[in-house]
Amino acid sequence: MRKPLLAALTVTLTGLLSAVAQTSVPLTGPFPQNNTPPNPRPLPAPEPPATVTATRNEPVALGFTPDKLARVKVPAGFTVTVMATDLGNARMLYVMPDGGVYLSRRQQNDIWYMKDVNKDGRFDGGERRQVASNLPLVHGMDVKAGKLYAVGEKMIWVMDMAKDGTLGMPRVFAKDFPDAGQHPARNLKWGPDGYLYASFGATNNDAPTQNPEEATILRIRPDGQWREVYARGLRHTVGFGWHPVTGVMYGADQGSDWHGDNIPPEELNVIQRGKVYGWPFCYGDKNPDPYTNSSQIPGKITKQEYCSRTVGSVLNYTAHAAAIGMAFYTGAQFPAEFRNDAFIAYRGSWNRNEPSGYEIARVNFDDANKPTSITPFVTGFVFEEGGQWKQFGRVAGVAVYTDGSLLFTDDQSGVIYRVRYTGGQ
Repeated sequence: MRKPLLAALTVTLTGLLSAVAQTSVPLTGPFPQNNTPPNPRPLPAPEPPATVTATRNEPVALGFTPDKLARVKVPAGFTVTVMATDLGNARMLYVMPDGGVYLSRRQQNDIWYMKDVNKDGRFDGGERRQVASNLPLVHGMDVKAGKLYAVGEKMIWVMDMAKDGTLGMPRVFAKDFPDAGQHPARNLKWGPDGYLYASFGATNNDAPTQNPEEATILRIRPDGQWREVYARGLRHTVGFGWHPVTGVMYGADQGSDWHGDNIPPEELNVIQRGKVYGWPFCYGDKNPDPYTNSSQIPGKITKQEYCSRTVGSVLNYTAHAAAIGMAFYTGAQFPAEFRNDAFIAYRGSWNRNEPSGYEIARVNFDDANKPTSITPFVTGFVFEEGGQWKQFGRVAGVAVYTDGSLLFTDDQSGVIYRVRYTGGQ
């Protein structure tokens, strides 16, 4: 006769409980068999309270008009002229050996090609044209082996180049990069090792990010099929490059907002593989930032301990100046002392009592090719008038032109400026 189902289940359950009771494994908790509990998670290191006084100050934006050129200041012996206007959100530049210039327009999602065919010192209406479109948030560009590479928010494209500047259909080179958040300005450059380097800013202001590729510079294999985090702890290093003589990689990093007028400074860093540069907990030369949350530090160590393990900056500049483009001067049109120095486009502050940036600055290198200082080079775009701060230029891209002059963009009014050395002529 078959046993009732309930009786069978009761017998089976009783047998299982009996078997469990005879084992030495405890019935509660994931403890090892010696019953030793795991070590408790360490508590965050204590920090004193910190109070910040922050200012939101956005100078009144003015459009470019020819009379404003008189306000632009350059060192003695230099002159500044306008090469093009009405270009929309003019961002990054790439100069070809024959004088052709590619321009990315992030807000318009496209790339333009310009060439001064009639040699009048301007990119006239008939000397400029759109050569790529529908590239979301396209920004940084570089060229290798007859192909133009461009980076947007989450993708890098590659396009074949024709002699007249025309670009072929964009193809995906690499994809699935982090979301942009508040820092959608990506940049890329081919390194001397044959790998492509691309910078991706943090999605927030001063907290660790979830995606390990945020706040980094990535190193990408030439086929685009493999990449690594080359350096991390970089809040937003849009401008970077390699010194023409030493081959050392430098990057201009933007510091956090809302930490006061002078904290943190803008940084110039030597970028090295596998190194951590401190953001969001440290700034400058390994200084702990008093306004970031210490409970988020990996390992729950003190902020001072964490910062001591990072790489400090080699030079600092005025806080909130917002570095964008960077280019080493390899031309011969400027005086010899400018050779192999760098130029940084500082777009300008919005949360500082007295505005900073709105200028092109020079990174001075000594005879040993070591950076010694950062000094203003092109200024005058921001000024105080009638008790109110005003500005007529947000500089972005910077590049050395084929004749050795310097080009830079204003992405607010869509202007390309040119700086030449005339020696007072």
